[in-house]
Amino acid sequence: MDRRLASGTVNASQAGNGPPLVLLHSLLSDRASFDRIVPELSKSFRVVVPELPGFGESQAVGGGLAAVADRMAGAIDDCADGEDVIVLGNGYGGFVTLQMAIRHPNIATKLILADCGAAFPEAGREAFRNMAAASKAKGLSAITDVAMRRLFAPEFQQANPDLMRDRREAFLKTDLEVFRAACDALAELDLRPHLGQVKVPVLVVVGEHDEATPPPMSHEIAAGLPQARLKIIPGCAHVPQLQAPAAFLAAIGDFLAPTAAP
Repeated sequence: MDRRLASGTVNASQAGNGPPLVLLHSLLSDRASFDRIVPELSKSFRVVVPELPGFGESQAVGGGLAAVADRMAGAIDDCADGEDVIVLGNGYGGFVTLQMAIRHPNIATKLILADCGAAFPEAGREAFRNMAAASKAKGLSAITDVAMRRLFAPEFQQANPDLMRDRREAFLKTDLEVFRAACDALAELDLRPHLGQVKVPVLVVVGEHDEATPPPMSHEIAAGLPQARLKIIPGCAHVPQLQAPAAFLAAIGDFLAPTAAP
């Protein structure tokens, strides 16, 4: 079932019954990146998977990552229906989640930040500048191989040709202007001075072989957040929920439980 949120500007799917759990997708993917874990999560939660602004049927928003975070805060407030919300963000969705928690402290009672960070090292910033420039000059097809390499290790790509075909097609549907604006925002972002403002429990998870947002970035945010713990998922890269859904669910399961402590 789909819902329109934030005054109709955000399109989201919804499955299951129970307390709301919102999943925010990455920049190099779409909401289908959660398809392998939604069936299990929807046994215990009302799982809401929005399309981020500018993706799918959700309207784009100007104003950088802060504006995206504000738009998604409105969407989450709408879908909460008065209940406590847990938000899980992967990659770009994790950065949006963190920015949102800083700007809207009461938006969620728990956060899961999967394969993201508070700021990129210079090499990471340069990678976003290069992707933005290449996509502007030659289109998304010019950087599809780079994008897929940031999501999945070569061995995984070779072993899963059908999945990779689907992920490439999804990436090529990304709005070019939205992609470049996100790259520009991530190249300049530094949320480290604000980590202390996030008072809710946070689980930070990262794939052992994530090259897009390497594990040191997750170590940094886990150390900077007042109530955070870190889990590293062996053998995975930037989207562990696709690469190893069972391992990903096992990593977040205890934290999702009602009695979980930070």
